[in-house]
Amino acid sequence: MTSQTSNLPTAEQIRRAPKVLLHDHLDGGLRPATIVELARETGYDGLPETDSEKLGIWFREAADSGSLERYLETFAHTCAVMQTRDALARVAAECAEDLAADGVVYAEIRYAPEQHLEKGLTLEEVVEAVNEGFREGERRARANGHRIRVGALLTAMRHAARALEIAELANRYRDLGVVGFDIAGAEAGYPPTRHLDAFEYLKRENNHFTIHAGEAFGLPSIWQALQWCGADRLGHGVRIIDDIQVDDDGGVKLGRLASYVRDKRIPLEMCPTSNLQTGAASSYAEHPIGLLRRLQFRLTVNTDNRLMSGTSMSREFEHLVKTFQYTFDDMQWFTVNGMKSAFLPFDERLAMINDVIKPGYAELKSEWLFPKGVAGSV
Repeated sequence: MTSQTSNLPTAEQIRRAPKVLLHDHLDGGLRPATIVELARETGYDGLPETDSEKLGIWFREAADSGSLERYLETFAHTCAVMQTRDALARVAAECAEDLAADGVVYAEIRYAPEQHLEKGLTLEEVVEAVNEGFREGERRARANGHRIRVGALLTAMRHAARALEIAELANRYRDLGVVGFDIAGAEAGYPPTRHLDAFEYLKRENNHFTIHAGEAFGLPSIWQALQWCGADRLGHGVRIIDDIQVDDDGGVKLGRLASYVRDKRIPLEMCPTSNLQTGAASSYAEHPIGLLRRLQFRLTVNTDNRLMSGTSMSREFEHLVKTFQYTFDDMQWFTVNGMKSAFLPFDERLAMINDVIKPGYAELKSEWLFPKGVAGSV
């Protein structure tokens, strides 16, 4: 008898599969209905649509431009309604709920505290409100039969001059729900080396950080993030493909930077749908994740901005399963990579892999043995 474990996962099975998310922006994942309600409560009148369904469509269409700069403009509206403690806590709680309902068991959610100060909150109050929301979301998820653990990544904006301040903030809250640091924003013209003082500080403090690099800009961005700044992970890193040569006969040759990234097992936070929107890839079939997977880079699958991309972790995996014929084994490989690369203590990562992720996939892979509706013998 031929084993059925090679069958491709269904959409329903993908949703139930345990998933790990390392690259997701809090202000890029709001529910459209929440944006409308918060805008009404806070008096923000700049929304392009006040009907939640139409607003969701507007965000996806505005982001689907092929330009990172245009993509980033959509965040003006989400940040505008995230300027009070209650709003931040609500958005964070709903984020955790939504991810848990989608099968995410561990998530690191990033946001820039400096973008939520317009109505008088301090940086500390922003962090505490978001942490409070994540804990509430975890509680609601448990009440609904889901389990999720959420850590925060504090982001500094590349074009601003507050990176060291935000790094120090991340360090103060590192045992209170904040698991690391990040820089984000337009890459061109704003290299990560502008913020070396922040990265040097974090290294002295033995803290973790990831850097947006190799998305809209090329190999120099990746090289600086790693060799000058010392990033633990690369946000996107998709342009590492520029250092890989594929010959006409199918042979592959890695340049020195690509070899270094693979040899050092540096995690790449891949966000396929987002990459299509910003022009970093032309299609799912042409996305570098296919080749990088075959070459055994340390890849993780992520959503980036669920609202703007109209996506979820399940949808990202659905696209990959359809495009590359990925199986449960592939999904588990990506998920274990994500957990290995998380900014959690080693023993906790190991427990999540052995006690949650692997058993979850083992159960899904065994379902073909117990088909529904088959009568047992007497």
